[in-house]
Amino acid sequence: MLIIAGLVWLAAGINVARLGVLSYLNISPVFAYHILLSLSVFCAFGFMFFRMSIKHKKRIKGYKEEFRPIWNFFDLKAYLIMAFMMGGGIWLRSSGLVPDVFIAVFYTGLGCALALAGVLFMIMFFCYKEDKEENEEKE
Repeated sequence: MLIIAGLVWLAAGINVARLGVLSYLNISPVFAYHILLSLSVFCAFGFMFFRMSIKHKKRIKGYKEEFRPIWNFFDLKAYLIMAFMMGGGIWLRSSGLVPDVFIAVFYTGLGCALALAGVLFMIMFFCYKEDKEENEEKE
């Protein structure tokens, strides 16, 4: 489940970051503070996603069964948050309420943080797999 979560988060992050970069291409000029704001968004969401990924790893590792349904990589709360964020993001972009510079700054930072969380899930998968193999060898 950790690798599935990693792939889902990585794909979502790449897609969101792509939308941000495309918006950056629509604004002119791009100032250094735009990039700094994207980095700020990345740091804020990166910290939040890091904590959330650790929480999900503990939950997933706590399952007693060897195999669970594929959709159990998230809990209900995470699915609701994801649906709200996706729906809100689609609505925000299509509404025209915010300028391209906001989409560029926010989506680039958010997408990169999502993608990094996906990479973190994959790292946790490989570390967990190695830990599990080491424990089996000791027994």
